[in-house]
Amino acid sequence: MPTRAKAPRHTVEWNRAEPAPIVLVSGPEELLAERAVARVVRLAKQAAPEAEVVRIDVAGYHPGSLAAATGPSLFADAAIVVVEGAEGAGEEFLADALAYIANVEPRAVTVLRHAGGVRGKKMLEAVRAAGYPEVVCSALTRDSDRMSFATGEFRRLERQIAADGLRALIDAVGGDLRELAAAIDQLAGDTTGRIGRADVDRYYAGRIETSGFKVADAAIAGDAGTALTLARHAMSTGTDPVQLVAALAAKLRTMAKVGGSRRRGLDPVRDLGIAAWQVDRAKRDLRSWDAERLGGAIRAVAGADAQVKGAGRDPKFAAERAIMAVARAAHGDAADPE
Repeated sequence: MPTRAKAPRHTVEWNRAEPAPIVLVSGPEELLAERAVARVVRLAKQAAPEAEVVRIDVAGYHPGSLAAATGPSLFADAAIVVVEGAEGAGEEFLADALAYIANVEPRAVTVLRHAGGVRGKKMLEAVRAAGYPEVVCSALTRDSDRMSFATGEFRRLERQIAADGLRALIDAVGGDLRELAAAIDQLAGDTTGRIGRADVDRYYAGRIETSGFKVADAAIAGDAGTALTLARHAMSTGTDPVQLVAALAAKLRTMAKVGGSRRRGLDPVRDLGIAAWQVDRAKRDLRSWDAERLGGAIRAVAGADAQVKGAGRDPKFAAERAIMAVARAAHGDAADPE
């Protein structure tokens, strides 16, 4: 007996999600998943204004709830059902979900949110085999992915940002996509004209996570003046010297790991667990460093780490001394300023 061919997997971007009898929203990036779900619900509601939106939390699921929610009610033929937390589903929900996938209610729109993992594998396979759309919300770990996301956000808000401003914003906010989106909303709402680096610095220079890594970036680039100015501003606005030294140490350690992985034939993302965007940044930084100067900078920062944590009398001076040591090493001078 010939086997029935599977329908091709139908994947769509989060910002192109459309209503369907079943829409699977998979992956760990919560912000993108929330937006995809909201878009499907909004479009389904536009098509059927009388439809009731029912939300099911799998953690408290009762048998039969899915069938009850997706069926027509006294007030509307259509239903919009959002199932949250399918990655933690128990056997009762999974049994109901598999039965429903095999016999969907065509007038309903059912969104299944699954954040990842092996739980519910049969359900996921059944949705994919049936050819229903899947919105894949993978974590944006690469620097280029976050740059693309930010560019899209500014475009959506009908605003423009200069390349150096975009770079500064990504460096300032870090890897949290929700924080990045919030920062973009703030900049778009509080500024006029083309957004530049000065606008980003004005809003985010005082943040602890911003200050530490901006200081480290300047020091690693050999720009001692900028690094010290940023460090003094950060400490005057409440940043602990410990955090500045920790940022220096973190950047140098990542550079050392990425540089060492080349010689050992390792993939720093797969084998060392370093985020792809951090690898990209470290490779750029390493272009002007060698192993000897990097080792000297790491030793200097390790000494400063002890000083700012109680071994020295003046933590601020110790942090500044470490910054100078790194900047000197970037230019090929001895890391120890003495």
